Amino acid sequence: MILAIDPGTTRSAWVLWDPFQRTISRHGCEDNHEVLDRLASRSWDDNTVMVVEMIASYGMPVGAEVFETCVWIGRFVQAWSPDDGHVRRAWRRLYRREVKLHLCGSARARDANVRQALLDLVGPRGTKCAPGPTYGLRADEWAALGVAVTAAASDETTTSDETTTAQMGLAL
Repeated sequence: MILAIDPGTTRSAWVLWDPFQRTISRHGCEDNHEVLDRLASRSWDDNTVMVVEMIASYGMPVGAEVFETCVWIGRFVQAWSPDDGHVRRAWRRLYRREVKLHLCGSARARDANVRQALLDLVGPRGTKCAPGPTYGLRADEWAALGVAVTAAASDETTTSDETTTAQMGLAL
């Protein structure tokens, strides 16, 4: 499983993606403190890998919100894989540019292009009476799904649930 996070200054979106079934298991957008508690819990499967969207600098001035988001990314990683004697869980950073290039073939793609690519790849939203694979995703949860799908595609030779961190190029 891949737990993908689109971090924000106060709230973050997350998607739990099964790369083998190509399905969304769970998703949400919560206050950062709630996400932090969720990550720190020991209830995650040991094979779950966290992938968090990372901030990239393109030479333009940035505001305090960007730095606050960077702090939250660090806190999420620390909560997910603490150095406290427990098993350290695998994690990886992924830049938005990588998501755009993978899903749309262009770094200039916009959020609407990424969303449409995900609809084409994962499946339609559907309706309340007949929900599709992406039914219920809102706002930043689409960005988190893009992170998950891109991370899963980073190693197209993976064929089993026994994915190792080396296979996915992940940090411990």
